[in-house]
Amino acid sequence: MSASSVLLQPKNPVPGTLQCFHCHETCPDDRLHIEDKYFCCQGCQMVYEILNTHQLCEYYDLDKNAGQSLKSRKISKNFAYLDDPEIREKLLEFNSPQTAQVTFYFPQMHCVSCIWLLENLYKLDSGVINSRVNFLKKTTTIQFNPQQTSLRKLATLLASIGYEPDINLGDVDGQKPPAMSRRLAYQLAVAGFAFGNVMLFSFPEYVGMSRENDPWFSEVFGYLSLLISLPVLLFSERDYFVSAWQGLRNRQLNIDVPLVLAFISLFGRSVYEILTHTGAGYLDSFAGLTFLMLIGKWFQQHVWHQLSFERDYKSYFPVAATVRNGDTETTVPVSRLVPGDIILVRSQEVIPADGILLKGSARVDYSFVTGEAEPVLVNNGERIFAGGKQTGESIEIALTRRVAQSHLTKLWNNEAFKTNSKGQVTQLADAAGRYFTYLILAFGGGAVLYWWGLKGEVATAINAFTAVMIVACPCNVALAIPFTLGNIQRIMGRHRFYLKNIRVVEAFSEISAVVFDKTGTITNVSQQEMRFVGKSLDMSDKIAIRSLVRHSSHPLSRKMYDALAEAPVENPESYEEVAGLGIKGRVKGKEWKVGSATFVGLRNNADSAKGLNGAVYISADGHILGHYEVKNSYRDGLAGVLAYFRRAEEESKKSKPAALFLLSGDQDREASALASFFPEKNAMLFNRSPQDKLEFVQNLQQKGHKVMMLGDGLNDAGALRQSDLGIVVAENTNNFTPACDAILHADEFGRLPQMVALAKSGVKIVNLSYMVALTYNAIGLSFGVSGTLSPFVAAVLMPISSVSMVLFSMGLSNMAAKRIFRQH
Repeated sequence: MSASSVLLQPKNPVPGTLQCFHCHETCPDDRLHIEDKYFCCQGCQMVYEILNTHQLCEYYDLDKNAGQSLKSRKISKNFAYLDDPEIREKLLEFNSPQTAQVTFYFPQMHCVSCIWLLENLYKLDSGVINSRVNFLKKTTTIQFNPQQTSLRKLATLLASIGYEPDINLGDVDGQKPPAMSRRLAYQLAVAGFAFGNVMLFSFPEYVGMSRENDPWFSEVFGYLSLLISLPVLLFSERDYFVSAWQGLRNRQLNIDVPLVLAFISLFGRSVYEILTHTGAGYLDSFAGLTFLMLIGKWFQQHVWHQLSFERDYKSYFPVAATVRNGDTETTVPVSRLVPGDIILVRSQEVIPADGILLKGSARVDYSFVTGEAEPVLVNNGERIFAGGKQTGESIEIALTRRVAQSHLTKLWNNEAFKTNSKGQVTQLADAAGRYFTYLILAFGGGAVLYWWGLKGEVATAINAFTAVMIVACPCNVALAIPFTLGNIQRIMGRHRFYLKNIRVVEAFSEISAVVFDKTGTITNVSQQEMRFVGKSLDMSDKIAIRSLVRHSSHPLSRKMYDALAEAPVENPESYEEVAGLGIKGRVKGKEWKVGSATFVGLRNNADSAKGLNGAVYISADGHILGHYEVKNSYRDGLAGVLAYFRRAEEESKKSKPAALFLLSGDQDREASALASFFPEKNAMLFNRSPQDKLEFVQNLQQKGHKVMMLGDGLNDAGALRQSDLGIVVAENTNNFTPACDAILHADEFGRLPQMVALAKSGVKIVNLSYMVALTYNAIGLSFGVSGTLSPFVAAVLMPISSVSMVLFSMGLSNMAAKRIFRQH
């Protein structure tokens, strides 16, 4: 433990002067102490002992006020229900013999020390593998070894160090959360009740009754108003005071500090005037300010709730699954899957929901869930979890849960996979939030000095200070980003273009290079034509080929599987898929290979030049049987998409030229056909492996480009992840992967220019919102410091400005969407 964390106490302490080393509250006596460290209760002493034993006292270095008092907290020891298998199954997001995962909510999380301690849980319990904190949501995702610890032990440990998890079993059912919390509803009701009654008690003042002629009315109604206003101060405004205090403890001035100063000045001045009988006070403005602030808070929560719910639960999510019903296989959206459905999961496909493995050899990559890339072997009859990716042959799973789209969205947004850097508008908002509070305090302090110090007008000084604290609203800037870009994200979801988060909307404006994959991205797999050239295939050959390609999710494999519909399928004795090359396996005692010419061992590639636009070669026991000629059909609107990006780059007036590229793992047979689409020199690159695609994107970024990559999510996952903006073009296959930033349904490919234009419009709307917010604050502050703006009018203007900003940003984004989609 460092010397900086030691709080020196007097050798002969005086009762009532000691500070608890853990929570810094006053100790009742000196009975509880360890050396020179005193504690207010046994709970605080126990936490210190635990941290000290495990060498975690750096917790006190990071924030001197990190610890929370445990005097009045009853640490719950009744976590026995967490041993119940049904409860455990509901709470655990992942469960295997070696690894389990759970996410706990900690409402008491408030500072960097909390984050540090919760992410070092592995030092307190050797069964914890790792823990990740989401500070904004106040949650911690914990991975642990169920053979070494349990949910019950974890919850007990967390409670013992002051972080008892708030476990609500209703949350695990995926039900729609309420648009307004019960606490906010009560706070709003108390403030509204007080506002109405205080205005009623202020009736004598409103009608001009003289305090000298009717002192009884003024005094009684003043005392009643003061009594009714106390719950507003102590309950309705509590969250603002807590937020301001926590910010000050962390040496930060957040936006709630000026509001709290306004509350204190209004209430304090009113108490003084009522008790000294020198005036009626401003309790009507005080209660009205609180009521209107809470109304604005409710409106923001309500609108954002609607946006979030539609994005996380209702928006079209272009991920499909193959459902087996007897001998028939049908592709359905994952949103329609129900418990009891039997689904077929092919190689490289993501498992959409929890289930039981019925058939096949499962080698599941759970890196999307746990971060561990080593495949886990799952036997028939064992549980298999959503988010895993099958890496071997196709498997059949009986679903035990509905697909939780919110869970897929959570996996997608896991920061362990990819984090988008902040865009310019977000950086501007962060800067405004940092400095605006200081600016407000400076203006308010200046107004007090001028009116009180120079003019001697105390009432005007207090009016000016209070009005400045209230009317200035930096939240306008903060609201512009989530509501504008969040609404655009919602609109795109309705058009089957699903974005990972609102940062993706902002990223479109910075793109300077666009890279396209070929197969399954710019080619329309459903319209491809295939014919076999070579030795005539008998039924046993067709059975072997179809049995192999059945396990692959590659577009050409799916096309071959459909083309050999008359052949029944058998389970191969072995199966392996080599990314970017092909598949191989043993069927009926023969070694089969399906893939590129090089993969099957064709040395002289001259014969392959006879193919039309592509070829998939077949070999059995090393003998080339022939190849499937593939005649590609390009997606509708491809020319328009490419023309848009060229025009957009040229119109952006950047020094760098328009940069459009095509990457393909196939040979260059289609170079002449694609030349009209990509006429630029060195724009088309063929025979590229997945690693080559990744390195190409890296090279573009090293040259200063912001790269957008469009692929099918199969052989280009690495390039999609490396790019600044990765988009998967999905047809009727399960191509969902956290490596991408967006999923575009293949049928909407031609509308990509409208989507990009809408995203860029969103950034312009945010910038326009900044200008509106700046104008509002400049006008409001000018009236505030002049003393001509009453606190009540300021109280009305602030929530109105917030509501107006929400309506302004969402209205403009809706209008932009209608205009853009109508024009095209």
